Amino acid sequence: MPSLVCRLWFLGHGIAGMKRSILHFVGISPVRETLFGMVAGASDATRMKWISQMRKLGERAL
Repeated sequence: MPSLVCRLWFLGHGIAGMKRSILHFVGISPVRETLFGMVAGASDATRMKWISQMRKLGERAL
């Protein structure tokens, strides 16, 4: 499903629960999220772009 729909329909409870119950509990902070929706229907080029974005975000965190 599109990430915006997931956030609005489910109110981001899965992400909020993981932040609160796991990440903040063990001291990981700040926590930021990036959502990618409609992955199954995305083209290979789009997926490669997303992977590149995730790599850049991961490198920034180091």
